[in-house]
This record gives sequence, structure tokens and C-alpha cells, in this order.
Amino acid sequence: MVFIKIILILSLFAVLFQDMKERKVFWFMFPLIGILSGILYYYNTLPELFFTSFYLNLSFISILILIVFLYSRLKLKESLLNVIGLGDILLFMVLSASFSTVSFVVIFLGALIFSLLLHVVKTKDFKSPISVPLAGYMCLFFSIAYIIQWSGISVNLYSL
Repeated sequence: MVFIKIILILSLFAVLFQDMKERKVFWFMFPLIGILSGILYYYNTLPELFFTSFYLNLSFISILILIVFLYSRLKLKESLLNVIGLGDILLFMVLSASFSTVSFVVIFLGALIFSLLLHVVKTKDFKSPISVPLAGYMCLFFSIAYIIQWSGISVNLYSL
């Protein structure tokens, strides 16, 4: 399990650095992160709870993407991929296998708030329309959450 944890953290940091530097992420990083985080959650919970949580988390992400899609079409008059990147959507989907539903929603919303605050602090100029490396920022937040859990500082996020 330690090997899986190390590869997962390295993969999350690889997405962070790729997204920050090139604004592109290798496609195979998303399935790798999904599989590794899914394996860790699967072995820390019952199989029935894993699949139930996965489907509930995926439903939450689907509803969120639907809301962004409707907002981008009706209000902004833009296509979905002009508003949010494909890498961001793929990351949302693969991370749905990472935690129980309550933990996932809390960590996911925390990651979105963290991304907003980090981007506001990092970019002082609010007038220029700079795209946000959301997948990278979220990978940083999820890696911090994993490290905090594995070090024993927080409660078991797999069982909430």
C-alpha cells in the first residue's frame, strides 16, 4: 500500500506541475489517479460502500457539470469547454472513487475554495482574464488531504 500511496502523491504533483506550467496534462494521469485512489478507498472500506459512494460521488459531479453547462450556455453564451477545461472535468470524475460521499463532498468543495483563494492570492491583477489551473490546484489540495490522513492528523476520511 505504501507504494500505491507514493505513486498517487507523485501523480497528483505531476498534474499540479503540468497544469501550472503548460496548462496541459497528459491524459493517462487521470485514469492512473482514479485507479490508485480507488484502490486505496476500496481496501479501506466494504465493497458495497465503495460502489455506493462511487455512484453517489459520480452523480454529484454529474449534477455539478450539468449546472456549469447550463450556466455557460444560458448565461455566458459559451460552450462548456470554453468555461471549464476537459482536464478539470476528467479529474472531477476520477476523484469520485477516492472517498466516501460525505468526505468527498467536503474535500471537493474545500478544494474548490482553496483553488479560488490560491488563484486570487497568486494573481494580483483582477482585470486580465487568466485561466485557472483548477486541476492542478485541486490535486495539490487532495494530496494535502491524503498526507494529513495518512499521517494520522485527521480522522479516517474513508469512513465518514
